[in-house]
Amino acid sequence: MQENDLVAQVTKRAQAWLSDSYDAETRAEVNRMLSAEDKTELIESFYRDLEFGTGGLRGIMGAGSNRMNIYTVGAATQGLANYLKEAFADLPEISVVVGHDVRNNSRKFAEIVADIFSANGIKVYLFDSFRPTPELSYAIRHLGCQSGVNITASHNPKEYNGYKAYWADGAQIISPHDTNIIDHVNRIKDVSEIKFEGDKSKIEIIGEQMDKDYLAAIKTLSLDPEVIKKHHDLKIVYTPIHGTGVKLIPESLRNFGFTNIIHVPEQDVPSGDFPTVESPNPEVPSAMAMAIAKAKEVDADVIFASDPDADRIGCVVKLENGEYKLLNGNQIVMILLNYIMVRNREMGRLLGNEFIVKTIVTTETIKAIADNNNIRMYDCYTGFKWIASVIRDLEGRMRYIGGGEESYGFLAEDFARDKDSVSAISLMAEIAAWARERGIDYASMLKDIYVQNGYSLEEGVSVVRKGKTGAEEIIAMMKNFRANPPKTLGGSLVVTIKDYADLNCTDVPTGRIDKMDMPVTSNVLQYFTADGSKVSIRPSGTEPKIKFYIEVHDTLPKAEMYDQVEAKAHEKIEAIKKDLGI
Repeated sequence: MQENDLVAQVTKRAQAWLSDSYDAETRAEVNRMLSAEDKTELIESFYRDLEFGTGGLRGIMGAGSNRMNIYTVGAATQGLANYLKEAFADLPEISVVVGHDVRNNSRKFAEIVADIFSANGIKVYLFDSFRPTPELSYAIRHLGCQSGVNITASHNPKEYNGYKAYWADGAQIISPHDTNIIDHVNRIKDVSEIKFEGDKSKIEIIGEQMDKDYLAAIKTLSLDPEVIKKHHDLKIVYTPIHGTGVKLIPESLRNFGFTNIIHVPEQDVPSGDFPTVESPNPEVPSAMAMAIAKAKEVDADVIFASDPDADRIGCVVKLENGEYKLLNGNQIVMILLNYIMVRNREMGRLLGNEFIVKTIVTTETIKAIADNNNIRMYDCYTGFKWIASVIRDLEGRMRYIGGGEESYGFLAEDFARDKDSVSAISLMAEIAAWARERGIDYASMLKDIYVQNGYSLEEGVSVVRKGKTGAEEIIAMMKNFRANPPKTLGGSLVVTIKDYADLNCTDVPTGRIDKMDMPVTSNVLQYFTADGSKVSIRPSGTEPKIKFYIEVHDTLPKAEMYDQVEAKAHEKIEAIKKDLGI
């Protein structure tokens, strides 16, 4: 499409937002974009409708069809309400839970969502203020609701907000409900179809009692309360990075028995502007800088962080030389699963029907740990809705004991069905006490895991491509990787290619193609090399980026060789990045 044609198209779409159906603030914003000489913002705001995808909505806040605002949120909610009334037509009353994080406009959007549901005759349990995402998942199950919505953009920059939709099992929605909901949302063609006038009699405010019930459930996950009693004074620095974790994570740590929780006061302040960090993401070292400074000041044993909606966990450990190092998401999942398996074995609780779950882009070392503990491991797509799907499929037949993904998410329980930093941080603190009782720390524990199960090093690379042209470039990159797969990566032959877009698994030397057993297709491509390296490539479903997950393997004969093996692995990853052109 020519630039002039595109401007004409978006101008027409924008002018429709100048009608009296839209509020004065929205109309003023649209007029500003229409009158601006530079049409870039106008194009980005109106060149498409903000897509209600399988996880809901996520986008930059502002006026426009491609932005997060009361009208895009309203259409999503009306569509979801219409589908709920169809799917649960036999129930005397349909109920939902609505929650939100600390982001700008989150409370406003949550109240609008509650109003629309109630206007459609649906009972709403609305949290009294911001809460961690996993508590919303817990509340849906605890209250026996049919659905739920959380207003959050997770760890995205401050300009963003989002809309996560949940089903009756407390998990984010998957097939067939996801496509059915999308279809109902897409049927909303006019603002007049959205029922904004709420029925307050159908909205019940919840909060404190749900917190107590949720934290009591998390306390049952503790596997060694006695060791916490011995080491209750472990120095724990915790930061919520201005997010919802401040509400419950310190309380959960105290509930487990820890008494020496050290805050980062500036970051305890809930704020959608995230004023002390460039990005409120515990994966990013700069986001942990203030917490690390506090840890050095007090000589802390460990640092924990949660992202704005408190589903992701960050962990920084103290090394033997007194320095602090950020663990990656794979290492956090490995430590948690290793502890859960070992403690269950020590307690005589392994009956042969236990299982764990990881995503396909998460380290294969977890498979080795599971095999060495005779525990079944299942692989699934990226995203906790897929981990939750495995839990649901095996419910009543096998016992779930943990699952996680490389993107700093872990779920220890089955009473919630989304990643949970509240329980994960509580258990990680318990692991620190358990390690201290044995005269070791996180770093030496991790080395022991590598000695026993094989060494791996992982690195994620995100290539950001914003806007319409960026989306087109990402599509072209995936097409090229499929058409021209690398023959070698890091000096090792590519021997297997898995393409989840058509579920073909190709054995490169023979050309044999087998079909993979996955519930649906997905835009993910994987290369496996002869020396055990794995590269996964996928466009993000929530951010304007394409992600590369690089994993290399080696043996670690003894802990003392860790630095040497790690340096070699870093060299291999750099070589693979060069081969991929990233």
